[in-house]
Amino acid sequence: MVRCMAFSQGLRLGPLRQVSLHIRDLSRSEQFYGETLGLPHVFTFGDLAFFDMGGTRLYLHRKDEGEWQPGSILYFRVDNIQAAWDELGRRGVERTDEPHRIFVHEDGLEEWMAFFADGEGNTLALIEQRVPGASEKMNLRGT
Repeated sequence: MVRCMAFSQGLRLGPLRQVSLHIRDLSRSEQFYGETLGLPHVFTFGDLAFFDMGGTRLYLHRKDEGEWQPGSILYFRVDNIQAAWDELGRRGVERTDEPHRIFVHEDGLEEWMAFFADGEGNTLALIEQRVPGASEKMNLRGT
């Protein structure tokens, strides 16, 4: 069930459906997002390519150098940030800031992030929410 956010005057916004990034090279971006990151390709039309990010569509729009500008950072939720970080390295992705804890909530839940680049000048990130000690427990069990 999709829930909408209620605002004053009856405006109800649903979940984020699509985000857009400017890119310089369409075929390089299709290879990176589709093959390297493994996002399902939805369609390509002219200078536009679309990929599915778990129900949110990624819209890549090729721009000439004079019109190009970096976009917002896209944060991909992962279950194991270190494993995802290591896999990005194996796939030749430019990793820019290794996994690190950025915040601890009052209940002890930890927020971890790591950053990487898409080769088009955009920054992407991994984010994991982790119960403290969970990774140590997993390592002790050998999983």
